[in-house]
Amino acid sequence: MIQLKPVTRENLENVLALRVSTEQQRYVSPTAHSLAQAYVYRETAFPFAVYADETLVGFIMFGYYEARRQYTLWKFLIDQRYQGRGYGRAALMKGIAYMKETFAIKELYTGVSLGNAAAKQLYRSVGFAETGLVEDGMEEMKYTC
Repeated sequence: MIQLKPVTRENLENVLALRVSTEQQRYVSPTAHSLAQAYVYRETAFPFAVYADETLVGFIMFGYYEARRQYTLWKFLIDQRYQGRGYGRAALMKGIAYMKETFAIKELYTGVSLGNAAAKQLYRSVGFAETGLVEDGMEEMKYTC
């Protein structure tokens, strides 16, 4: 069972220790960088530790992008030890449900690094679609509720 839990004093070090594979590192920010952004943008950033039962398996962060007035899936990773088990898809669905319930969103945006076919396929599997916008090496995708 996938759960999204706050990042706390108790789980911070474990969240910071989450890692993706070497080949994925060019696409994914380290959690320390993501948490620094969450601190700076604390009014509009929503970070969570992803748990499968009681095991920390990943990190997901949503945000509100004020310049475009849109909610975003800002950061997302499943630790390399836990990939390929369905946790990513389940965490995305749990996160989308949270955003719907909390903010009554109508749509959710994300950016996928060009060349990151695995992430693009995962996002498509939960209902994201390409918008056609490519900017700063990222392809925009949108989930419509």
